[in-house]
Amino acid sequence: MLHIARSIVLAVLAGLLTTLAGAQATQNPARTALPSDADIRKILSERIDALAGGEDGIGIVVGVVGPQGRRVISYGHLSREDPRPVDGDTVFEIGSVSKVFTALLLADMVRKGEVALADPAAKYLPAGVRIPDRNGRSITLLDLATHTSGLPFMPDELPVFNDSAAAQSSDAQIYQFLARYQLTRDPGAEWDYSNVGYWLLGQALASRAGTDFESLLRARIVAPLKMESTAITLSSKLKARLAPGHNAVLQPAPSFSSVSVYSSMPAAGGLVSTANDLLRFLSACMGDDHSPLASSMAAMLNPRRAMNGSEQALGWVVMGKGDDQLIVHDGSTWGYSSYMAWDPATRVGVVVLSNQLASVDDIGRHLLRPNVPLEKPTVVKHTEIAVDSTTLDAYAGQYEVQDEGVFNIVRERDFLTIQLPPGWGLPKFRLRPESLRDFFVAELPVRVTFQTGSDGRVSGLLVYPPRGQHALSASRMHPEK
Repeated sequence: MLHIARSIVLAVLAGLLTTLAGAQATQNPARTALPSDADIRKILSERIDALAGGEDGIGIVVGVVGPQGRRVISYGHLSREDPRPVDGDTVFEIGSVSKVFTALLLADMVRKGEVALADPAAKYLPAGVRIPDRNGRSITLLDLATHTSGLPFMPDELPVFNDSAAAQSSDAQIYQFLARYQLTRDPGAEWDYSNVGYWLLGQALASRAGTDFESLLRARIVAPLKMESTAITLSSKLKARLAPGHNAVLQPAPSFSSVSVYSSMPAAGGLVSTANDLLRFLSACMGDDHSPLASSMAAMLNPRRAMNGSEQALGWVVMGKGDDQLIVHDGSTWGYSSYMAWDPATRVGVVVLSNQLASVDDIGRHLLRPNVPLEKPTVVKHTEIAVDSTTLDAYAGQYEVQDEGVFNIVRERDFLTIQLPPGWGLPKFRLRPESLRDFFVAELPVRVTFQTGSDGRVSGLLVYPPRGQHALSASRMHPEK
């Protein structure tokens, strides 16, 4: 069972893989017909009503592809200011689903003899770059593609989230982090989801090809598959079809590429795409469309390493056994959620895209496995209030949760920030008060309640994680004098 920190990280940008393992136990090999368009639209309308309380401004698009062809079902609008309905050509950020494309690039370069899975990643990096090793074991391209490199989820020392004063990160800064990072396990020994690892994989492949990652991906993957609405840098035409993202409290969210550190990691989560493009991609993966990448797509499923009850292939996660397998990946950014999966036995695939930070995994799983129930998510609306400086100062300090780490609450100008434990791999977030003791994070469904002792002094806090886990109780490390 994953500890809370890993659940938080995966829930945000790593693709919510904790839910994938839980779904595996409830899958049934028996297949039933996919729901009708009307039934799927009803699912989407009920989900948006639950999330938005009947307000316009967010949308969900579902794409289904199989032997009977393709269909796209959608519900909702681009934003409150733009009443256009979302559809199969609406552009969404796809988050960690991008990793499937990076892994396909690796598989294709292996097929063409340009690299080998067993090659050390350092072999293809610029001269002078140092990456960690352990016990004489170097990190290989296979380790990076299967999240077994031993590298952390994200670099440390991340700035306050979406702080306009924070300098944008660069490749050089991430390389500096890797040069001083010490692995805690041998490469290849254990699965641990890593955005840093996929960034490094993208760097190695681009360096081997003598170009930048975006150009390489466009030339080798996007163009051959004729995915004209899939990109890292948005053209004016794609921007016109982009559904604006919404955060955990339904407010406008920054784009993936605008946030420090993440902007340097397109190989880990920086692509945008549409339901129609991703259905074309799934058709090629399932062998329904002739594709020059067919053999490379098939090769992605061969190397596998164990992960939390499932198997990690190149990019894809393989759930289940035998004829009950599902091939999946999902993702989220600060304002979007995505899910892509296919059943190799029935050759049916599903894509779900949303422009709000709330998981859509259960919708995709339910369509492929009807006995997997839909979740009942809700969004709690928060109203920010003003709190005096004396109260803010009283809350500033360090709070510790056993086996999780230290939560740093810092007074910055006229507000508080929370720095989560390093293992969570997240930047600092601004804490917004909704009462004298209760605070929330706008970008994630995270809440904090400060506690006081019998003497009236601040003694601890409760942290409420975003995926419904029990609150974590943290004790203040240095109580007030």
